[in-house]
Amino acid sequence: MRRGYCVRRKGFGQRVTTRLDEAGSLTAFVAVLSLSLFVLVGIVVDAGRAIAARSAAMTEAQQAARAGAGQISVDALRSGQIEIDPGAAVLAADEFLASVGQLGTASVVGQTVTVHIASTESTAILGIIGINAITVSVTASATYVHGVTQED
Repeated sequence: MRRGYCVRRKGFGQRVTTRLDEAGSLTAFVAVLSLSLFVLVGIVVDAGRAIAARSAAMTEAQQAARAGAGQISVDALRSGQIEIDPGAAVLAADEFLASVGQLGTASVVGQTVTVHIASTESTAILGIIGINAITVSVTASATYVHGVTQED
């Protein structure tokens, strides 16, 4: 037998010869491959959770903006104009966000109500490698429109 080789019996009369300096190289390969697959699964699962959270936050921001855009100023209406009441619009948007359990900010510029939501979604798998949360940020706007705006 040559020096630096190991001979093992595999089965009935079969011998396997391996180099001693290659012993354990398959174990390192499997460990690296397993870690890579685990991180890939974590990215898929946690990115899916973040996308779902972003979609839900966008829906809630859009609804809050619509609720705010529906707040018409009574004083302006009495004078013959149709305008959004900025204070009531921000209050309606904030109340809607509170009713769905979201924190956000609302603002009114002209006839447009804009709602911004920023939240964090905790990770299910990536927390093992130190990524504990993913930040989700969305902005939605709604404009109050009355009457006919274009021809059919």
